Amino acid sequence: MLLTLDVGNSQIYGGVFEGKRLLFQFRKSTKFGNTSDELGIFLRTVLKENGLDPKQVKHTALCSVVPDVVHSVRNACLKYFGSTPFILQAGVKTGLKIKYRNPLEVGADRIANAIAAAESHRGQNLIIIDLGTATTFCVLNLEKEYLGGLILPGLRISMEALESKTAKLPSVEIVATQEIVGRSTIESIQSGLYYGNLFALQGIIAEIQKRHFRERPATVIGTGGFSRLFEEAKLFDELAPDLVLQGLQIAFEMNQEKGNEVL
Repeated sequence: MLLTLDVGNSQIYGGVFEGKRLLFQFRKSTKFGNTSDELGIFLRTVLKENGLDPKQVKHTALCSVVPDVVHSVRNACLKYFGSTPFILQAGVKTGLKIKYRNPLEVGADRIANAIAAAESHRGQNLIIIDLGTATTFCVLNLEKEYLGGLILPGLRISMEALESKTAKLPSVEIVATQEIVGRSTIESIQSGLYYGNLFALQGIIAEIQKRHFRERPATVIGTGGFSRLFEEAKLFDELAPDLVLQGLQIAFEMNQEKGNEVL
């Protein structure tokens, strides 16, 4: 079995695969300073609570946008699973042609998303929107060329900025609101966060389609913790909450073969 870990700014998102089948998923808050023992004990406990013997995990794979946490995660995998983790990073095989001016700048989580989407939607143009700590767009053409993307502040960052940079605006629950005109401060913030992001996403999607995929519109895939917030708005052609884990599993299998393709 394969243990996959996406180490993000806010959370560590993990899952266990048996072959290509994702058995279960879990999340843990990302905390700077966590030791390898703390992480290893947590991971073993999660597996046991989901009815899995940790000894069944033979391999581990991870991607990270938090370099300071990678050392502890790597050591946790080594000590508690006897496995040197596969790390999705520059130099590994991805199956993509990265068109960034500096390919090393592309976040490993974005690459994992792109790998999974390209594999499951072969021969399609793609727009992948990941709504997490940041909101990111990844744009791929049907030839698996990673054209680039956009990065916006995520919903929680926007909400926390309002709270911390103003004297009276409170922290609120981030929800999909029906009424655009709020009748209280809380409702007004909730409406602003939801509709501000919705209209921004709709506009960006339309402009990408117009500029890059006029002849053959792209399939729009939503992923990340806040993606379901926009499910009723029909913003995406498909919701794939576990896309990054699927990409890690595919990348792991791809790199068991000989030969590498620089990321």
